[in-house]
Amino acid sequence: MDEVSRTLYIPLYGKAHVSRNGIILSDPTAETLWDRAQIRLTGKSRSRWLAYYLAMRAVVYDAWLREQIRQNPDAVVLHLGCGLDSRIRRLGHPPIQWHDIDFPDVIRERRHWFRETETYTMTGTDMRSGEWKTVIPGGQPAIVVMEGVSMYFKPEEFVCLLTDLGTYFSEVRLLMDCYSTRAARLSRMGNPIRETGVNQVWGMDDPEALAVKTGLVFVQEHDMTPECCIRQLSFAEQMIFRQLYAGRLARGLYRLYEFRSSQEPGQAVSPLADPERDRDH
Repeated sequence: MDEVSRTLYIPLYGKAHVSRNGIILSDPTAETLWDRAQIRLTGKSRSRWLAYYLAMRAVVYDAWLREQIRQNPDAVVLHLGCGLDSRIRRLGHPPIQWHDIDFPDVIRERRHWFRETETYTMTGTDMRSGEWKTVIPGGQPAIVVMEGVSMYFKPEEFVCLLTDLGTYFSEVRLLMDCYSTRAARLSRMGNPIRETGVNQVWGMDDPEALAVKTGLVFVQEHDMTPECCIRQLSFAEQMIFRQLYAGRLARGLYRLYEFRSSQEPGQAVSPLADPERDRDH
């Protein structure tokens, strides 16, 4: 695998770590894959704080996708940059057409652990090439998740991909996380992905501007560290985690944005809304 592909082992470790400890996310597949991968991560890549953070991010994606599938059962799911993530298993193999897409070398590895079915396919392609359109029929509604992917695209490549998604499908709902431009600059100094050999990433600061360039509509920002997940940590861990990953500084570096191809009536609601926290405020 190249440097970008090898970054998949960082979230795989994080999910395996929390699952084994019975907190935040249940993912027995991640536990098995990590044990058998025989990959050595060092430094910040094995940080328990990063593991908590990536697992919480996965929880938010899972909840959003589950709700989108419930609301749009006739849509197709595109999991772009799927890596070795077992999201389809965590969601219980929902009765919907689902496509996991990543680089060919990643998909070759993935095929050792996952099997295609009539409703589940794996496609090995560079998402920048547009070849995915030869595999997935257009003109239908699509639910797209891009977890830990956007920062590896040059800005013009990313605009091209999102524009393609918006024009190829009849309707698009998209959830994606991204670095800010400041985070992209700071990554040269201490980002865990550098330990896999990645030396350059990109960020964005204005989701409204991205929407204008791609023809999509910015819906809302989501919280990647929901209170219901943080409360599963010990009291001391909660204090440290809030400082590292749940405060204003972290939010200025890493964001989670929802887009769609057309604005729908009504206010979007996070599937992980915390009523108890809302009462506190």
